[in-house]
Amino acid sequence: MRLSRYFLPVLKENPSEAQIVSHRYMLRAGMIKQSAAGIYSWLPLGFKVLKKIETIVHEEQMRAGHIPMLMPTLQSADLWKESGRYDDYGQEMLRISDRHGRDMLYGPTNEELITDIFRSHVGSYKDLPLTLYHIQWKFRDEIRPRFGVMRGREFYMKDGYNFDLTKEDALHAYNRHLVSYLRSYERMGLQAIPMRADGGPIGGDYTHEFLVLADTGESEVFYDSAVTDLTFGDRAIDYDSVEQCQGVLEEFTSKYARTDETHDEALFNEVPEERRRVARGIEVGQIFYFGTKYSEALGANVQGPDGKQSPVHMGSHGIGVSRLLGAIIEASHDDKGIIWPEGVTPFHCGIVNLKQGDGEADAACESLYEALTAAGLEPLYDDRKERAGGKFATMDLIGLPWRITVGPRGLKNGVVELTSRRSGESEELSPEAAVQKIVEIYANHQTGRGF
Repeated sequence: MRLSRYFLPVLKENPSEAQIVSHRYMLRAGMIKQSAAGIYSWLPLGFKVLKKIETIVHEEQMRAGHIPMLMPTLQSADLWKESGRYDDYGQEMLRISDRHGRDMLYGPTNEELITDIFRSHVGSYKDLPLTLYHIQWKFRDEIRPRFGVMRGREFYMKDGYNFDLTKEDALHAYNRHLVSYLRSYERMGLQAIPMRADGGPIGGDYTHEFLVLADTGESEVFYDSAVTDLTFGDRAIDYDSVEQCQGVLEEFTSKYARTDETHDEALFNEVPEERRRVARGIEVGQIFYFGTKYSEALGANVQGPDGKQSPVHMGSHGIGVSRLLGAIIEASHDDKGIIWPEGVTPFHCGIVNLKQGDGEADAACESLYEALTAAGLEPLYDDRKERAGGKFATMDLIGLPWRITVGPRGLKNGVVELTSRRSGESEELSPEAAVQKIVEIYANHQTGRGF
């Protein structure tokens, strides 16, 4: 993409309404624009990152054997009345009526709707296990929406639901989700720590939240610093293996890590003092096992191998796709702007022409642009007739991991400058070598081209 043809309405000044880093940089980098309190339009740059994150979530869910679908944003209130949650959910639920006076709601979650789909089409244990998921917009009417996409009223979320014959099968689904989430977050450049949590209005006897450590986190967290040494890496996992999935869960949850809601001071004090940490965390996902709570309420039964009818065991599993943008920025930025991890960057590399209009510089930039594109990458070429300082400031603000700088002086020596946004280190390479290095870097990352 050529920047002269792209829609990137960057701001030079910090918006007064932005209280935290991610909100400030998303507004300044032209990623979002507020439409109403807690509701945003996603501008092209923000939309590209959103789709990159969504692609990773889809890939890892399907790798784990989960089946994508799509449910509507608006739901009939009848199902929620049937489950008993319509009145219990509280004022966060946006309740509306259609033109015929029927009670409707803008879905904050989908347990009732997915259970109704299941009970309408599945009646035998032979169709189990089954996990369905979708990525869809949700709405929760926060009393004080703030912090941009971190606590908005409208948000983009992956929610999945497993249906199993027994508790043991459902707990395997729980463990399978934990593994797939750990892999997803690492691909996004995040370390998300699974922490014992409270079930809240969804309910459930087993639940873990995934939190990213950040000073602006809404939750106080208590943890053993040993958990931050754990990485999922590129290990191969057989998602059908109960033992392997259980082993990963035990590895990542055996150290103390809890939110303030479930914190146990006595257990925390058993952690060696030098490893005890108290910090803030941003929730980016949560998994639940809630047994037969919804299947009993909504009559989601299957015939077992003994011929008897029994309610299925269920769980739900969510990832805040839009919230993740804010979390990544909170975890990866400096005083100049965003620093995107390679797995989610909107463009793989920036090209800065120091002297637009110079024949040799223009030709070199065009050649780099074509070579990177031919290699399957998306460069962003700043071909504007702007001063060099302004071009560098824009690149730093939007946070592309790598930048190739092209100028007449370097070209006389046959080199361009390749700069790492994260480290700030630069090296002079031939244009061909710079392209090859960028290609090799991204060969180690699974990245989709997005939109």
